[in-house]
Amino acid sequence: MPKEKFSVGEKVEMKCDHVMNGKAVNDWIEGVVVQADYRMTAIKFEVDVYSSNGWKIPDRILWCAHGSSNIRRKGKVL
Repeated sequence: MPKEKFSVGEKVEMKCDHVMNGKAVNDWIEGVVVQADYRMTAIKFEVDVYSSNGWKIPDRILWCAHGSSNIRRKGKVL
């Protein structure tokens, strides 16, 4: 099995829907990897996040594929 790209406990940034300064935005936000395997990673956030169809995610955890352009290591500017 290939090694996972992100590790549990690692701080990452994910581009997703959330509220910033009282406005709904789709921008980069910091989170922590809580689960990872060879294909996907789960990121936990401190603020409310929303699915792409606008539903609030109750546990504040979003899943993302490792190769996605919507996830990056914290502080990395593309």
